Amino acid sequence: MFRIRRINDIDSARNLNVLPQVERIIRKQFPALSNEKILEIPEKLRNPFLDGFQYILLVADDPSRVVKGAAVMSHEPELGFCFLDYITTHRQRMGTGVGSALYEAVREEALELQSIGVFFECWPDDPRLCSDPAVLRQNIARLKFYERYRALPVINTAYETPLSPQDDNPPYLMFDGLDQGLDLRLDRARAIVQAILERKYKDLCQPQYVAMVVNSFTDDPVRLREPRYVKEAPLDVPKISAPAGKRIALVINDQHIIHHVRERGYVESPVRIHRILQEISRIDLFRTLEAWHYPEKYILAVHERDYVSYLKKICDKLEEGRTVYPYVFPLRNQSRRPEDLPVQVGYYCIDTFTPINRNALSAARRAVDCTLTAAEALLDGYKLSYALVRPPGHHAERNSFGGFCYFNNSAVAAQFLSAYGRVAILDLDYHHGNGQQNIFYARSDILTVSIHAHPRYAYPYFAGFEDESGEGEGKGFNVNITLPKTIESEQYRLALRRAIKKVAQFKPDFLVVPFGLDTAKGDPTGSWALRAADFELNGRMLGNLRLHTLVVQEGGYKIRELGKNAALFFRGLWDGMFPNG
Repeated sequence: MFRIRRINDIDSARNLNVLPQVERIIRKQFPALSNEKILEIPEKLRNPFLDGFQYILLVADDPSRVVKGAAVMSHEPELGFCFLDYITTHRQRMGTGVGSALYEAVREEALELQSIGVFFECWPDDPRLCSDPAVLRQNIARLKFYERYRALPVINTAYETPLSPQDDNPPYLMFDGLDQGLDLRLDRARAIVQAILERKYKDLCQPQYVAMVVNSFTDDPVRLREPRYVKEAPLDVPKISAPAGKRIALVINDQHIIHHVRERGYVESPVRIHRILQEISRIDLFRTLEAWHYPEKYILAVHERDYVSYLKKICDKLEEGRTVYPYVFPLRNQSRRPEDLPVQVGYYCIDTFTPINRNALSAARRAVDCTLTAAEALLDGYKLSYALVRPPGHHAERNSFGGFCYFNNSAVAAQFLSAYGRVAILDLDYHHGNGQQNIFYARSDILTVSIHAHPRYAYPYFAGFEDESGEGEGKGFNVNITLPKTIESEQYRLALRRAIKKVAQFKPDFLVVPFGLDTAKGDPTGSWALRAADFELNGRMLGNLRLHTLVVQEGGYKIRELGKNAALFFRGLWDGMFPNG
């Protein structure tokens, strides 16, 4: 598991070891890069707009703050564009999703800076420009990677003209328009190219060369090469119009964006909700409901009062913009809490990833309101409801938070619905639903089932083993179905059939589904291989239970596929629930 962080202060105590690690990775991955160029990086990060660019460092690191990859990007505010200077990962980390997560963080950063797009350079896939077959294969792989994001080479220009006739691998100029649909007009493109060549390569590019390249841009708007390697199909979610009585009640956390922690918050970022909403709106299945406000007693029904009180105190105390992370944990004496509120974070948190700031409580509180509104919709006649919320909740235990979760939305909803019938929780996130297990472990009126990656290698590591089946009255009412690190679709569906059988035997009146999209192929926090069609099939299997079903959004961080996978899941869920339309 890793996080993406924007490093705002490379000289702070907690970041002192970041830059040396980044420099080591860049040296290893770019052996031809001079030491002088590498040593320029910290100077540019410390001195904004040194050459007219604001430099930004994004890193992917793990709980031990070991850097797995990094991206250095720069923003030119007057011309309104970003340039990706370096993006690299440990060679042994390739194929783990770190590169994808970093590049998606670059794109999000560029969008927040209101850039027209991201420019960068990529070695060519033309044998006439690359003489080494092995290097050519690597170049093709890189271009294929960027094509997935619609980042393509600029064509009909002289940009890839070698500085010297004997030079090999003159780079293409790449452009990623960030899916904004904006044309790159000629005048702006010329100004941008001139800024790149004169400022970033002033020690290499002579004025005559710069003028030649700039004047070679003649298309208006500038043209990009057609994709060669990735033929992206349109969203394959047939639009249907659900009758009024068969709509899915949709409740969206309208305050989720206030909890956006830029320095660590990429993987649990606001763009997740926007992308899901964008795609599910294409299928006419939902009716949006306004979230009601519910009293605190519903939270206190599943969380300890002292824990809730602590969250109130710490969030109220923190000034705007300050973020606190746990760094001291009471492993030796949990009966004695420290007096200092920021130090107490480690008393109540299960990891080092989950931030506390002034807005954490408000966003989490609103997520609970949305989930309870969606739960209550089932009592009002809806068969299906969806709480599209962040922050998520399924890692929050009775007396602790973690995994970006503060209040357990699904547990609050299950407790609320248990007053009206039997409730089953079926957690479909890649990671174990340790929160529900902890809260309902000794109860028999709420069944908790979780399909997840084995805790030997997946977060939260300390819970989710198959021999954890409940205690006391709850013995046998907690079911953990663990799966290997690498699985294919049918292996997952076998586990889902087993889980559905457990739910059916329990004969619940309501089904609560903590729903993670991090089971998808390529998700940066997971390792499974579910594709879009699998989400539709899995949704249909759940719908076939014909239970009043509440879906609560949890994880899922492969941004480009997030919405499509969600839309297909709900299409399948609806088809299973209403087979005759």
